[in-house]
Amino acid sequence: MNLQNRVEHVSGLVEQACARSGRSSADVNLIAVTKYVSLETARQVLDCGLAHIGENRWQDARDKWEALGDRGTWHFIGHLQTNKVKEVIGRFTYIHSLDRLSLAKELDKRAEAGDMTVRCFVQVNVSGEESKYGLQPEEVEPFMREIASLRNLDVVGLMTMAPYEANPEETRPVFRGLRELRDELNGRAATREPLTELSMGMSNDFEIAIEEGATWIRLGSILVGRE
Repeated sequence: MNLQNRVEHVSGLVEQACARSGRSSADVNLIAVTKYVSLETARQVLDCGLAHIGENRWQDARDKWEALGDRGTWHFIGHLQTNKVKEVIGRFTYIHSLDRLSLAKELDKRAEAGDMTVRCFVQVNVSGEESKYGLQPEEVEPFMREIASLRNLDVVGLMTMAPYEANPEETRPVFRGLRELRDELNGRAATREPLTELSMGMSNDFEIAIEEGATWIRLGSILVGRE
């Protein structure tokens, strides 16, 4: 199956998941995760009409961004070290892995210096796995209040990663938990602006994530494979 066929296949699965949950596919944004593929494949992704590129590490993304950075919207979806902020700020429109105050302050400082705003997702470790980054759910509201004064951060929503499960249905409580946390925060006006976005769902479980309210899905192997 070539890339265009995979894009069409995935688009069909997205539409079916939306239909099952009474949603519009227009409300679900697809990020093509290109961390394991070549510059040429990343170029083909954009040529197929996909508008969003996701990368985990600046070291791996540099060549692709330098060649293709003026095309599409770039998302940093991996763990971000504070000392790497200077590399990603101004290049990546969205940061999906805000998980600590020191990172928030550095992003805000660099964004202010560049007279820009950076859109962020707060990463939440809903599953409680020790191997995953992210705030515990009970830590999110105090964190949101701590960063509310950082005017160059636009916190648009929450992000999580579910454990890999042979039966994707078993990931549902994780995705439902993130949606419910988002709704609770909005209900208590715990953030400077209401949170509208949920970044959740990868190749193995994105259909469940969509059924539970995902607005951004991050797809690698099912879409672009690995090289």
